[in-house]
Amino acid sequence: MQYFISLCIYGLIHVKLMNEVELTERCKAEDNEARREFYEQYAGQMFGICFRYSGDRDIAQDLLHDGFIKAYSSFNKFTYRGEGSLRAWLSRVMVNVSLDYLRKNEANRQTLTLDQIPETMEEPQEEDISVIPHQVLMKFIAELSEGYRTVFNLYVMEKMSHKEIADQLGINEKSSSSQLFRAKKLLAKRINEYLREHNL
Repeated sequence: MQYFISLCIYGLIHVKLMNEVELTERCKAEDNEARREFYEQYAGQMFGICFRYSGDRDIAQDLLHDGFIKAYSSFNKFTYRGEGSLRAWLSRVMVNVSLDYLRKNEANRQTLTLDQIPETMEEPQEEDISVIPHQVLMKFIAELSEGYRTVFNLYVMEKMSHKEIADQLGINEKSSSSQLFRAKKLLAKRINEYLREHNL
């Protein structure tokens, strides 16, 4: 089962039977077969999102479950807007469920002291990062403290502005910017260490 989940996360298994329009309409009609296929089509990608925010596989699995329950009950609010819109909508549902969890657990607090963060760090080049396996990069992100990881995900992955992040997390824009800066420094440190260790 763990192997299957890993394959799903990294996009190595993808089965598509119904198109998005049919899947949407049948899920809106509470068709259980469509709901099962909806889950099978998107669970791997959505687990990846939940894991990016939680940094814990067990919590990510719970968030995935809660996210699909929320999606099933909210299908009447979804409007199909073309290829990819269903996945984009479900991704937003998963992000919101993850953020709700983090807010309830006050996870947007930083847990590292300033002296643990390098003052200066040469940022790795894009071509250097490209040689690092995806699962290793995911691990580096998961190792960030909850606050840094959350801001990094919202800014880099969800393309939110610092104002939007501040509104989402109930923090000020300066705090969002500061946590992103520190997250990037810590990731650069881990990436550079990996590159040196593997002579890349």
